[in-house]
This record gives sequence, structure tokens and C-alpha cells, in this order.
Amino acid sequence: MGFTSGSRAGMRSSFGSGFWFLVFFCCAAFLRSGDGFYLPGSYPHQYIVGSDLSVKVNSLTSIETEIPFSYYSLPFCRPREGIKDSAENLGELLMGDRIENSPYLFKMFTNETDVFVCQTNPLSTDDFNLLKKRIDEMYQVNVILENLPAIRYTKKDDFVLRWTGYPIGVKTSENAYYVFNHLKFTVLVHKYEETNVARVVGSTGDAADVIETSEKSRSGKPGWMVVGFEVVPCSVLHNPDKTKNLKMYDKYPAKIQCDPTTVAMKVNENQPITFTYEVTFIESDIKWPSRWDAYLKMEGAKVHWFSILNSLMVIAFLAGIVLVILLRTVRRDLTRYEELDKEAQAQMNEELSGWKLVVGDVFRTPSHPMLLCVMVGDGVQILGMAVVTIFFAALGFMSPASRGTLVTGMLFFYLILGIAAGYVAVRMWKTIKGGDHSGWVAVSWRVACFFPGIAFLILTTLNFLLWGSHSTGAIPISLFIVLLLLWFCISLPLTLAGGFLGAKASHIEFPVRTNQIPREIPQQKYPPWLLVIGAGTLPFGTLFIELFFIMSSLWMGRVYYVFGFLLIVLILLVVVCAEVSLVLTYMHLCVEDWKWWWKSFFSSGSVAIYIFLYSINYLIFDLKSLSGPVSATLYLGYSLFMVTAIMLATGTVGFISSFCFVHYLFSSVKLD
Repeated sequence: MGFTSGSRAGMRSSFGSGFWFLVFFCCAAFLRSGDGFYLPGSYPHQYIVGSDLSVKVNSLTSIETEIPFSYYSLPFCRPREGIKDSAENLGELLMGDRIENSPYLFKMFTNETDVFVCQTNPLSTDDFNLLKKRIDEMYQVNVILENLPAIRYTKKDDFVLRWTGYPIGVKTSENAYYVFNHLKFTVLVHKYEETNVARVVGSTGDAADVIETSEKSRSGKPGWMVVGFEVVPCSVLHNPDKTKNLKMYDKYPAKIQCDPTTVAMKVNENQPITFTYEVTFIESDIKWPSRWDAYLKMEGAKVHWFSILNSLMVIAFLAGIVLVILLRTVRRDLTRYEELDKEAQAQMNEELSGWKLVVGDVFRTPSHPMLLCVMVGDGVQILGMAVVTIFFAALGFMSPASRGTLVTGMLFFYLILGIAAGYVAVRMWKTIKGGDHSGWVAVSWRVACFFPGIAFLILTTLNFLLWGSHSTGAIPISLFIVLLLLWFCISLPLTLAGGFLGAKASHIEFPVRTNQIPREIPQQKYPPWLLVIGAGTLPFGTLFIELFFIMSSLWMGRVYYVFGFLLIVLILLVVVCAEVSLVLTYMHLCVEDWKWWWKSFFSSGSVAIYIFLYSINYLIFDLKSLSGPVSATLYLGYSLFMVTAIMLATGTVGFISSFCFVHYLFSSVKLD
């Protein structure tokens, strides 16, 4: 996506700094006022005048298809030294980034005009048709300089629109195709100000703690840092006769006029395309820590606050209901019940109705207890991953300046939290079985395989579609092997270790005995699952506004970097899920329905249904331009993967809150 450019060293440097280093920055993050305090993601590079600056290219992307392709899959100019891949982390590869060198070469603070790059071979039929297809599908070229993706500004009415990258070409009303073959680059640079060292603290993580001024100390000349990168694409008709004897980086013999409002280089079969560029360096007041501000400008802050206010209102409403249940109904009933003598209790039991009648069945073993424990364990793992990842992202550890670190961090935390998943699942299994821990190995194995198995099935299916399209978004076989090794060597052993700890831990004793004969559940006026499914609307109401921004970031290439808001919304979502499940569990117990285990899980987990329906709505009304069945299948596949994870996480919150509530409620009841 458009916001993923940055250093690959960010995550490694963040996690290798030591415990006290982490504590220091966490404390500083909370104490600092104004804009955020973030850990460094990369060192600013200083260049003396005349130093080489290399432009890199990323995958071609389009919001029409959501399928990335390699830059050199099209007939573009290639570097003299050959195509070389940049070192990429796991997150970059999973997101489909393929960063390669390019033939565009600058010299620091050296303006150049009319630079000839190359003249391609005459377009073959295949190249001609492919180029037209990519123009029809609105593919964008993504060029990068010093980790900064190129920004393109366009005007519409009185507004200035900001884009990352530039289109390959355009199609006119006469069904003619034109390619942008001349690029006008503008590089914003800032003079390095410190004499010995600089202590830089930025708002994106794209900064350094201590930077030695090695260039200046050696040469005595001031160093310059790249703080901005802009591009204006133009379609210019070149004279083929003037380029016959030109070599790469020679000066084009005629003055090139770059007018972005007109197009001239028509794409024709069996005709070559000439590529040229110009570059202008401008000294800027933008400092290194602020160079990502142009990409990360937060828009719609009021909408985010409205989302939080909306969530708080839902929480207050549900909290009022819970308060009524706990302080009035439950406390009053328990007080009356406990003040009676045994004879009166016996007489009262005959007249009782509601939750007190299911005291001998409320902790009866649910159907499919192992599956329930497995899903709760996986939910703990996913929820923990989400909370920890968003927390560190809110502190700036995983900024867009450090490409791929967000996905890498999510995978890292998920693997590590396997120990929590195994522990919770096995301890719940032991509790249900009344202290018998036999079968804990089977539970641990299923926890380690359940959600990863679903993810593997969905992603493998989608990967075959990407392979068939020759997309860079397809996960290579080598990466599949790496992921399997990470699961087998890290996640699986940690899950088994957590299961072992859970088997050794004492089980949670039920406060009441379970009768041998199950109590018959009275016939309900309405299907109990109808209320369970409807309960998901409340958690969905707390996050649907934030969900729009997330979906726009994932599928429309827009920037999402308000992780502070997202962390607040996540906390509110957890609270709402707990309250919803607790209220519905109490309602079911009041109508003598003691089968609350699965209902408590799905009463909050049903929010996934509404998120999936919202995803379909987003596909129909917001991604109307999405073309082809492959693109739609990819979108729905990734959405299904996302809602499965959300269902497990939110369902776990609901189940644990209901379990604690039921345990507390019936632990206050005195029985003979």
C-alpha cells in the first residue's frame, strides 16, 4: 500500500535495544506532550554535493485489481548494472513489495534536465497489449528515494490532491493510449545543521538517536539530507532520430517541455518508447524528523473522536444494565436467599424461577468442550497479538517509515503468544473436566493447528490465484517454507509449553455441584440464537467508523497511521464485548437456559458477521471499480480471513467475561 515505504532496519533496531531502553522510550512517550515520540527507524544519510542518489522502484499497484506486479514486467528501461532486488523483511514479502533498483540516478544538489535514459525495443504484440491492459487497470508506478515514496500533487477545483506514485499512462476519449515517458523529479533537501552529533527525535520513527557527521568531518563540506521527493509525469513525443547514438544519462539534444496537462507519446505496436527525466533540488526548511509529515497528515480527526464518543455511549448504556443486574437484581435476590433458614429455603426453591433454578446445571459440561477450549485459546493469542502490536505501533515502533515492520511485528507477537494460548486452553479444559488434565497434549496440538490451519487454507487458495496472475503478491515457495518452519519451530513448541503449564496449574473449581440428570429447558418464545446473533450489532457499532478508515487504508491505498485512536477503539471494543456477553448470559439464565457456554462466545463473536457484511457492502459501493473475478475473490478471501480472527478474539472476550460472571454469581449461593 501507499504508506508502507521505509527502512527495513526499524523493527530489528527497536527490539534489540534492551529492556531499559524500551522502558525509557515508553515513559517518554507518555510524558511527552504535543506530537508523538517515536523510536528511530533508520539513520538519516548525509550526502555531500555530487554524491550519487539511487532511485528504487516498488511493485506496480492498482486499486482496480489489488494485484501487484513487478515494475520490470512492463517494457521499461533497465539499469546498466542489471536488476537487483533490495533486501526485504518478512512483512514486505507478505505484503507483495518487491523493491528493485532503477535506471534513474541523481547527484546530490545537482540539477539536471533532458537526461536520456533509454529507448526500448519496438513493442511486440504481447508488450503492446500488456501495456494497454495495465493502463486500463489504472496501475501506478511507485518510485522511492531514501525510503520516501514519490508524491504527486494534482489540483481539482480548489483542492490539492496528494498521491503516491504516478500512473503508467492514460487512455483518451478516442481510445488512444499514451504513456508517461518523461519524469520531472523534485528533491527537497535540508542542510545538516549539527557539527558533531545530532539527537533526532521524530514523529514517524524515521530518525536516529546519534548520527556522526562523518562526511563533514572528512571533507569539511556540509552534508545534505533528503526530506522530500515529488514527481510530475509527462507524456512527451521524442524524435527517434535524435536518440540513435545516445547512451544512458546522455543529454537529450533538444529541450524537453514537461506539460502534465497534455499527452503526446502514443503507444503503438512495433514502435519504441523513449524515456527521459529531469531533476531539480530545492533546499527546504523541513527537518529530517518531519519529512514524513506530508504522507502522514491526519485527516478527519473529528470523525475519529466521534467514533470514540459513540463507543463510550454504547459502553455507558451497557454498563448501566450490568450495574442494575449486579447491584439490584442479583444482590437483592442473594440477600433474601441467604437470610432464610433451611426450611424456608426449601419452600422458596419450589417457588423460585429464573437463574437460581439452574444452579445444578449451570456448570454442566458443554457440547464439544475441546473445540470451545481450542477457540478460546486461539482467541487469546489473536487478541494479545492485536493489543501488543497496536500498542507498539501507537508508540511509533512500527511506523510507515519502516516498511513491513507492522506485519512482521504481528507475526512475531502471534508466535510468541502461543504460550498464552496453550495455557488458557488447557487450563479451561482441565476446569471443565473437574481437574482431570488428561488430553492436554491433544488440546495443545489443536490450538497450535486450528487458526493457523484456517489461515493456511485461505492464503494458499488465494496464493494460487496470484501465482496464476504472475503477481508479486504471491508468496514464494521459499517463504511458505519459512512460515512453516516458524510455526513448527516456534509457535508449536511454545503452545505445547503453555499447555504443559496449564496442565500443572490448579483448575478453577466450580462453586456448585452439577446434578446427574440435566434439567429440561423451558420452551422459549423466540429462538435463543436469534438474540445471540443480534447482539453483535452493539460491538459493531463501536468500531464501524474506524473500520472505514482501515478498509480504505488496505484497499484504497490511503494512509492509516492513527494507531492511538485505534488502540482506544480496541479497548472500547473489548469492554463492549464483555458487557454484551455478560448481559445476554444473564438473560438466558433468567429464562432457565443453562446452556450458556457457546452462546456467551458467539454473542460477542457475532460481530464478525456484521464486519463481513460491511466488507461486502464496501466491495459493492466503495470498490465499484474493482475489476475481474480474481480481484473480487482475493478481496473476499482476505476479508474472510480477517473476520475469522476477529470472531475468535471477540468471542474469547465474551466467553471469559461470562465465565467470570457466572462463577461469581453462583459462588454467592449457599447450598446444602
